Amino acid sequence: MVFKADSLNNVRQHIGGEVTENRQEGQKGNTVTTELTPRQVLQSLPENATPAQQDSAIQAHFKPAREHLSTCPDTLRMPFDSIAAKDEQKPFFEESFFDRDSMFHPELSGGRYGVSGDPVPYNMRGDDLITGLLLACFILGMIAFSRSRDFIFRQAKNFFRVRRGNTTVENETTSELRFQFFLVFVTSLLLSLLAFFYVEETVSNPLILKSHYTLIAIFLALCLTYFLFKAALYSMVNLVFFDRASNVAWIKSQLFLTGMAGVLLFPAVVLLIYFNIPVQTMLIYTVTVLFLFKMLSFYKCYVTFFRNNDFKLQIFLYFCTLEIVPLLTLVGGMMMIVNNLKINY
Repeated sequence: MVFKADSLNNVRQHIGGEVTENRQEGQKGNTVTTELTPRQVLQSLPENATPAQQDSAIQAHFKPAREHLSTCPDTLRMPFDSIAAKDEQKPFFEESFFDRDSMFHPELSGGRYGVSGDPVPYNMRGDDLITGLLLACFILGMIAFSRSRDFIFRQAKNFFRVRRGNTTVENETTSELRFQFFLVFVTSLLLSLLAFFYVEETVSNPLILKSHYTLIAIFLALCLTYFLFKAALYSMVNLVFFDRASNVAWIKSQLFLTGMAGVLLFPAVVLLIYFNIPVQTMLIYTVTVLFLFKMLSFYKCYVTFFRNNDFKLQIFLYFCTLEIVPLLTLVGGMMMIVNNLKINY
């Protein structure tokens, strides 16, 4: 909002009269006062003047002017010294000791001495997740073993006992079945860790995976799938050719052998992680354990299904089809996945 012409003229006349009075008073006191302050301008307005009218009066009397900073150096070295001195590009508190030296040229690259260091390789010994997983498996296994110790001894005694035709089969409790499935999971986890160690040792090309946990999870899923597929395959074939009691005894023996294989593989994984045992030594140990348990499976298969059969050679076809072929498929699947994950330059 702006003044009307007559109102603005009245204000100017009023201000001019005050200037004349101030000038006369200044002559009496030998001083010259020709400029008004904003307070005097606002006091010359009517009492009912609006803020817009006050602003218009200030703008009419005072014109903005650009302030020129002093070019003299500031001996106090205040933070705004860089504004006054045009030759400086940054405040004094950001200067280094050599900034004013003529030989100092930080914009020139002088290079670096030495060679770049090699990155620290991944070491599972310092992996908190793997350590916690193995520790949890050990603690839970010890708790389950203390509660199911009689069941394990009974399973070991029944494994080498020849079952007669009318022998009844003992049923496991729910906790005993959970313990067996837990041992199967531990065996799958240990096999996946051993496979991961073997890949890390033998495969020189990097993989496209960003995390080591992803490869371990893939191997774990493959091992669990292998055990589930083998159990389903055994169930379908045995229900066709053999009686139900023999099938139940065979499945129980397989669960027992798988769990005990995990018990024997656990020290190997611990030694490999925390005591730097060579991978080739652990590979020989793992193959020996698997061969031992395959021979025990072969013995149990013969005692359960083919002891009273005249065609003894059928056991080789049966065992190779349902035991050796799935194992070779598992190993081939792991190798195929690793080859597809390689980064080929």
